[in-house]
Amino acid sequence: MDVQGIIDRFYPVENELKNIYMVHANAVTDMALDMAARHPELNIDAGFVKEAAMLHDLGIFLTDAPRIYCFGNEPYLCHGYLGAELLRELGYERHARVCERHTGTGISKELIVANGWNLPVKDFYPETMEEQLVCFADKFFSKTKFLDKPRTFEQVVESMAKISEESVLKIHEWAKVFM
Repeated sequence: MDVQGIIDRFYPVENELKNIYMVHANAVTDMALDMAARHPELNIDAGFVKEAAMLHDLGIFLTDAPRIYCFGNEPYLCHGYLGAELLRELGYERHARVCERHTGTGISKELIVANGWNLPVKDFYPETMEEQLVCFADKFFSKTKFLDKPRTFEQVVESMAKISEESVLKIHEWAKVFM
């Protein structure tokens, strides 16, 4: 898989958006690979994690998020699903699953219906160890502040508390596995 070629296909211009994308993706990738290396007992496919972590936010350019130079038409919440569609069109189903499942600690179909979100009505929870690892590492890096400086675990928990108690519990569960 030519990860950089895929990124360049959808981000062909060197600009602020591509810089944000690359700094964020590299930071998430480095953290995920570091965690994988510290836990050989988990049998994590590090090669796949490297690819998937670099591509997990592929769909952001299709969203309306001006703070990070995204001027698309879709809500930012849809970026994972949109990135997954792009990767599926290229034949990368396993990578697509990471894209669509990395938002928050996952999204339930009940939450999608209750909020009327423009997403397929299904559960988007990270299932495999690799999906969970990329999702967890992603929570430590913002695309709007201190791009490559990780948040503390306490800051991650605080951020997840704004979403739900379930998200806080999941972050603590993943911390026991990956940290």
